Amino acid sequence: MYAGSPTVLVSTFIDLFVFVFNFILISRVLLSYFVQESNALYQSLINLTEPILAPVRRILPRSAGVDFAPLAVFFLLQGLQILAHNLLGA
Repeated sequence: MYAGSPTVLVSTFIDLFVFVFNFILISRVLLSYFVQESNALYQSLINLTEPILAPVRRILPRSAGVDFAPLAVFFLLQGLQILAHNLLGA
């Protein structure tokens, strides 16, 4: 397999997407403790992550007011990344 093969490109794209999305997700969680909800940066992070977090929130119940959806999405993306690598053989 050479560096420009489609499987390597797809694998690299998946890795980049998971890395960037997890960075945004962790940033959102951390900023939620320090900034007001009206903060423009925080609102942007909410807009980027909410489409993926909302369906997970519908499945996971809140436990004592704690939102486990970001943690579940983090691990779900890691699992999907590993699955994709195994399927692609990369």
